[in-house]
Amino acid sequence: MTKTFGDTRPATADPDQHDRSAGHPRPESAVVLENVGKRFGAGAPVLEGVNATVRRGEFVALLGASGCGKSTLLNVIAGLDTPSAGALEVPADGAAVMFQDSALFPWLSARGNVELALKLRGVGRAARRARAAQLLELVHLGQAAHKRPHELSGGMRQRVALARALAQDRPLLLMDEPFAALDAITRDLLHDELERVWRETGRTIIFVTHNVREAVRLGQRVLLLSSRPGSVVAQWDVSEAQRTTAGELTGAITARLREEIRRHA
Repeated sequence: MTKTFGDTRPATADPDQHDRSAGHPRPESAVVLENVGKRFGAGAPVLEGVNATVRRGEFVALLGASGCGKSTLLNVIAGLDTPSAGALEVPADGAAVMFQDSALFPWLSARGNVELALKLRGVGRAARRARAAQLLELVHLGQAAHKRPHELSGGMRQRVALARALAQDRPLLLMDEPFAALDAITRDLLHDELERVWRETGRTIIFVTHNVREAVRLGQRVLLLSSRPGSVVAQWDVSEAQRTTAGELTGAITARLREEIRRHA
């Protein structure tokens, strides 16, 4: 599904243009952004000239400093915000969104929270109970299905939130710093879980983070957003070896991120 908004003229070329993501629709594309811009009211633009393409089944990490417009861009892709300019191509079925806060209903069990997403899709009682059980098993929480959120750890609540997002059965999963509030050990464990779930489900994932190590650990590709107004100024393909060892690539991306922060300070 393609939507066009406001001014669609190409963004002005700059010295980093060779690093930018191509924004040309292709049959295998899940998301295409062409010169997307966003401003709120009469204020300065939050996003300007964003060009990016995400392939179906790809795991893309969207990296940038705090306040650069990453969450705004995710909201635009999700349809929660309307762009001020540019063209946007997203799956007709829309996207499921997972936020930093698990936002579980405290009066429902883990299974009940997942079942609610299925109920909203019109899934019958018996089918949704069975599907909820499958999804909780997928995130290794089958034994905790009866527990309410206050009985679960932060990492477990985020796994329930992931199961609930998957219950929406959307081809695109948007994740807005879902592990930022967790301790380092729990975050590393959930990185492994998320990678496993991604490989098993084949979802297209766009994962927002300001943590370079996390971006390299999870993403097949890392897109760097400049400070405001946000635009995609560089991208890196991440090999399997780099995802597990990080090291040199993490250092290179960190250096470029710092350069962007200094440039807009």
